[in-house]
Amino acid sequence: MCAMTPRHPSALPPAELLEACRETRTKRSGPGGQHRNKTETAVVLVHGPTGISAEGSERRSQAENRSVALHRLRLRLALEHREPAAMEPSESWRTRVRGRQLVISAEHEDFPALLAEALDQLQAARFEIATAANALGVTGTQLVRLFKKCPAAWVALNHHRAHAGLPALK
Repeated sequence: MCAMTPRHPSALPPAELLEACRETRTKRSGPGGQHRNKTETAVVLVHGPTGISAEGSERRSQAENRSVALHRLRLRLALEHREPAAMEPSESWRTRVRGRQLVISAEHEDFPALLAEALDQLQAARFEIATAANALGVTGTQLVRLFKKCPAAWVALNHHRAHAGLPALK
């Protein structure tokens, strides 16, 4: 694998990720008036290689719904699709670590890719927080905080830990 190639589909640039997806547009009911109810503004993206899908339908604009669907797809890919853990943290991960602390907002475009990288490392470490955190160059507390930023990620982490026979984190 080339050093410049993202390790996980959630880390692909938007245009490249969209190329790997089948996009359908449809109508959805709900608030938004005639424009939303009579035009195909809802966007459903299905990632071809994994079959994972996401939808954006709450906006009146198809472009805005595509953006929402893309963000949701990145998050679902991060939580549901595993890749082998890399030998060392990605450049994206390293640029956000300052003194073993990870600096990123859950709303940032790169959040799903970092979440995927953390989950891949956790899987390699059999979901032992300290081992994965050490491999990623952060503290265990920082790794746990990454997952606490996103309720779905927190649920996924505890699900994986339970499956591995480990207690849930609080």
